[in-house]
Amino acid sequence: MQKTLSVLMLYLLPGLAMAAGEHGDHQGHDMAAMQQHMQGVGMPGKAADVSRTIEVVMMDNMRFSPEQIEVKAGETVRLFIKNAGKAAHELVLGDMASLKEHADMMRQMPDMKHAEPNMITLQPGQKGGLVWKFDQAGTVDFACLIPGHMEAGMKGQVQVK
Repeated sequence: MQKTLSVLMLYLLPGLAMAAGEHGDHQGHDMAAMQQHMQGVGMPGKAADVSRTIEVVMMDNMRFSPEQIEVKAGETVRLFIKNAGKAAHELVLGDMASLKEHADMMRQMPDMKHAEPNMITLQPGQKGGLVWKFDQAGTVDFACLIPGHMEAGMKGQVQVK
């Protein structure tokens, strides 16, 4: 049974990117599956708890800049994300297994729209942000799941110390 997941907890910088409800629906995940995927990855943070802002640029050479980010366990950061390319790109936080699974779903359903708090899709020239609390030490992966982008190398890691 597929459920539509529309999470309105997406914390974006005001006026810079579409709100979660404007992204549309994301078919194929229910809330329990989403919570399972997010274990060890962290959780949406509160803007009032942000300790710093980290700028991430998405480019058409299928790279993020930077590709490696370091944060402290328990730290809440604002990821300020800019699409410097001429194609749509997205940043999705997760573990590599769930990112690969989600990328497979995206290839099967290329018109899938996202509205989860751990991801943002930006059109060319658009800017936006995610506020995220990295609650435990380890590695959190991120990637662009638009078909072909992750496979071309558009991925990175957050090292949580």
